[in-house]
Amino acid sequence: MTTRNRDVLISGASVTGPVLAYWLARYGFRPVVVERAKAPREGGYPIDVRGQGVDVAGRMGVLPELRRASVEMAALTFVDREGRRSGGFDARALREALPTGDIELPRGDLVRILHEATWGDVEYVYDDSIKTLDQDDDGVTVSFERGAARRFDLVIGADGLHSIVRRLAFGEESRFIHHLGSYVAAADVPKELVTGRYGEDDQVVLYNEPGRMAGIYSYLDRATGIFVFRPPGPVTGERDGDRQRRLLAEAFAVSGWQVPELLAAVTAAPDFYFDSVSQIRMTPWSRGRVALAGDAAHCPALLSGQGTTLAMVGAYVLAGELHAAGGDHHRAFARYEAEHRAVVAKGQARVKEGDSRLVPATARRIRTRNRLSRLAGLAVAAAPLLRLTHRPAPRLRHYDDKNLPMTGV
Repeated sequence: MTTRNRDVLISGASVTGPVLAYWLARYGFRPVVVERAKAPREGGYPIDVRGQGVDVAGRMGVLPELRRASVEMAALTFVDREGRRSGGFDARALREALPTGDIELPRGDLVRILHEATWGDVEYVYDDSIKTLDQDDDGVTVSFERGAARRFDLVIGADGLHSIVRRLAFGEESRFIHHLGSYVAAADVPKELVTGRYGEDDQVVLYNEPGRMAGIYSYLDRATGIFVFRPPGPVTGERDGDRQRRLLAEAFAVSGWQVPELLAAVTAAPDFYFDSVSQIRMTPWSRGRVALAGDAAHCPALLSGQGTTLAMVGAYVLAGELHAAGGDHHRAFARYEAEHRAVVAKGQARVKEGDSRLVPATARRIRTRNRLSRLAGLAVAAAPLLRLTHRPAPRLRHYDDKNLPMTGV
């Protein structure tokens, strides 16, 4: 089968972009990935690869590397204002009783592994960004902030919540972003803030006040501080770094536990991250020769725990449908959306569950959550029954030709 539209520009080199580029290159396309950062992004808190995302990693042949880079949370501990344990559970025992096959690993390690899997077959352009898109019946002319203009058959926006491609091809972000009311801040912090204080390394320690959460995730030789809060009113200037730090400091001005110490470390960190907890909801995900993937198309929001998996699966499906359609983008984009939208809807719905568990809105809900967390041992005892009723994620469709052997899971 002859493949059309082989030259594909992908904006974004985090997770979605490299996975999409891997499969496009495998199917005979010529992907180019442009990334505004000067190099693959390092650091970042641990993220989860679940269900079908693990399946994608297996088919790419990188699953053993992901497992070697994985971190295994030993415990989740909730603390009160004085730092005393008020809830939590033994995560290691629960994981052993109810194995899921999910993988948790530092975001930077996942990015590194995906880049290493694609480096020899994919052209990466760092320290640049798309400036304009001009599409016609035959292709898309793309101008860049730094490099010379180039011509591509297709353009895919895999550039996250604040996608440049989405803005250029579909309109302003405000049309598609749905703010869920909370903001998140995070940064790497000295591990001494948690080491030895709670009896375990490789654990999450969380402190809550109504509508606010502060915590530390200790893993391997690192620790990440994280804050989530709901401001009392509208927020302005949220994209300004100094304003972000002031908002965070105001939200946690009167807090217990070791919040002041953690706040100082996070706001001073060079990798300080701040953003709204938001979803992208839009239909369709394509316009002409331009399509969106990952968070650019359907960000499920941080608290869902589904973003990385949806990104990997969506990239796999998009590349597979382009291959199956012989590069016919009209047919492929429609099939990609039909195949993936139901999965996205389920992932986005998970955010309410994550929000209620991590950032309860009232003191009563905090106490209830803490009490329930201490019952996790019952799940361990009931593990044999729960395993009988567990339904694994459905297997992904295979798009490869017979002469392109899969690596398997």
